[in-house]
Amino acid sequence: MELTAPGHSPRECLKVNELLGRIGDRWTLRVVVTLHAQPLRFNQLRRAVDGISQQMLTRTLKTLERDGMLTRTVHPSVPPQVEYGLTPLGHSLADRGMQLGGWISDHLAEIDDHRARYDMADATQGH
Repeated sequence: MELTAPGHSPRECLKVNELLGRIGDRWTLRVVVTLHAQPLRFNQLRRAVDGISQQMLTRTLKTLERDGMLTRTVHPSVPPQVEYGLTPLGHSLADRGMQLGGWISDHLAEIDDHRARYDMADATQGH
C-alpha cells in the first residue's frame, strides 16, 4: 500500500520525506538558526554551533547552498574570507525552526511528565 498525502504523488512525498530528513538531522536547523541574525565566517559559525566538526559543517553548508538556503560570499582579502548568509528561503526555514523550538520549550515539562508516566507504567507491566 502506497501512503501519500491527498493530492500528492508518491514521488512528491519521497522528496518531502528526503527534505524533512535533512532538515531534521543533527546539524541543519542549528546552522540555519545560528545564521538567522547575521552572516558569519566559517570559523565563527563552527564556534557558534557547539560540537560540529569542520567536515560536517562543510558538508552541511554545501547542502544548504545547493538547496538555495544560503549564500557563500568570498571577500577578496589575503587570506580570502568566506562568509555564509541566509537567503530569503533560508530565513523562512530559520523562522519555522525557531517556532518549532518555541513549541518544544512551551511543552517540554508536559512531555517529560508523559514520558515519566509511560516509563513507570511500562516498567510495572514488564515490557
